[in-house]
Amino acid sequence: MTNLFTRLKNTITADLHEAMDQKEKKNPIALLNQYLRQCEQETEKVRKLLERQYTLKDEFTREYHQAMELAEKRKYQAEVASKAGETELYQFASAEHQQYADRASRLSASLEQVIEQLGDLERKYEEMKHKLKDMHLRRMDLMGRENVTRANIRINQVLDSNTYSDKSYSKFKDIENYLDRLEHQVNSSFYRNTIDSRIAQIEKEMKLEESKSI
Repeated sequence: MTNLFTRLKNTITADLHEAMDQKEKKNPIALLNQYLRQCEQETEKVRKLLERQYTLKDEFTREYHQAMELAEKRKYQAEVASKAGETELYQFASAEHQQYADRASRLSASLEQVIEQLGDLERKYEEMKHKLKDMHLRRMDLMGRENVTRANIRINQVLDSNTYSDKSYSKFKDIENYLDRLEHQVNSSFYRNTIDSRIAQIEKEMKLEESKSI
C-alpha cells in the first residue's frame, strides 16, 4: 500500500512538473509573474512575523521593567521591615523581592534572545525585499527584450516577401497594391487631362493663324 501511494505521489508530481514545463514554454513571462507573486506572499509573511516579533519585544521589555521595579520596591520594603523589627513582614518582602528578581533575570534572558531573533528577521526581511526588487527589475528587462524579440519577428514576417500567408504582410501588401492602383489612376487622369488641354490649345492657335491668313 505504501509503494502504491509513493508511486501515485511521484506520478502526480511528475505530471505537475510537466504541466509547469509546458506552461513555461508557452508563456515564460506569465510563469515568472506567478513565481514573483509567490515571492511577494512569502515576503509579506516575513513582514508579519517581524511585526509580531516587535510586539513580543515590547511586551518582554514592559514585563522586564515591571519585574525590576517590583523587585526594587520589595527590596526597599524588606529593609524597612528589617529595621522596624517586623520579622514576618521582612520575610514576606524578601521572598517577593527574590521572586521578582528571578523573574527579571529570566525576562532579561528572553528579551536578549528576542532582540537577537528580531535582528536576524530584519536582515532576512531586508534581503528578501532587495531580492524581490531585483527580480522585478530583471522581469522588466526580460519583458523589454521579449517585446523587442516579438516585434522583430513580426517585422521580419512583414518584410519577408515570401511570407504570403502572414496576415500582417498580407495587409501591407494589400495597401501597397491599392496605392499602386490609385497612383496609376491619378497619373492616367493627369496625363489625359494634360493632353486634352494641350491639344485644345494647339487647335485654338491653329484656328487663329488661319483667320489671320484670310
